[in-house]
Amino acid sequence: MTRSSTVLITGATDGLGLGLAEDLAADGVDLVLHGRSREKLDRIADRIGAGGAARPRTVVADMADLGQVRRMAAEIRATESRLDVLVSNAGIGSGEPDGRDRRTSADGHELRFAVNYLSGFLLTLELLPLLRDSAPARVVNVASLGQTPLDFDDLMLERDYTGTRAYRQSKLAQIMSGFALAARLPADEVTVNSLHPATFMPTKIVRDMTDHSVDTLEQGVAATRRLVTDPELAGTTGLFFNGTEEMRANGQAYDEQAVQDLWKASLELTGAENPF
Repeated sequence: MTRSSTVLITGATDGLGLGLAEDLAADGVDLVLHGRSREKLDRIADRIGAGGAARPRTVVADMADLGQVRRMAAEIRATESRLDVLVSNAGIGSGEPDGRDRRTSADGHELRFAVNYLSGFLLTLELLPLLRDSAPARVVNVASLGQTPLDFDDLMLERDYTGTRAYRQSKLAQIMSGFALAARLPADEVTVNSLHPATFMPTKIVRDMTDHSVDTLEQGVAATRRLVTDPELAGTTGLFFNGTEEMRANGQAYDEQAVQDLWKASLELTGAENPF
């Protein structure tokens, strides 16, 4: 990756996203940062710029609203001449402050599936032409070791709902759609990989779920940065990593019919056009 490379990080106002942004900015990478709060984004961009790095550009969208995701993608296409890496990191955890009971997004979809998965799926497809024009480009999905198989008869979890089940289903969906997209794209154009960056980092999502941490934020940032920048991973695609180690995901991710069923359902739920 060169200093002229452009990296978009979603969910960049705290936790892993913010840590990754600060780390990349220190090396002169050109950044576009996404968040829900204009105030937070401006404060972070100003701080990064004041530290001697180029001030990141910022985009605002609530990932629980697919209309806002589309508007954000259109803004990026209109303002950015290239996009070398999309880090799909925005998400919510299994409990507070987003509730442990079942909630829905602006589009009527189960909230965790919408925010953690559908928004990133739609954003990736909306930005795919820009990524392909910037080849070789990368998509990095920040997923989790916590994975629960999808029930295609109840994707919106109207039965037997728990926040943990919803979270884990959304994270497996990220990985599965990453595999599907990687299979459709030449690796010399766009690679697509997913990772569990680290376990129970001291981030807002983790603090809302538990009272203890295991790994450091720096470990998660380093593992994610590796997928973003490491030249040795050029052409590496369609994989899931636990930190820096390649790992097998939940078995459903390797069920070709399930992967295709998810792809079809995702297009229908987001109203996205199939680019292939």
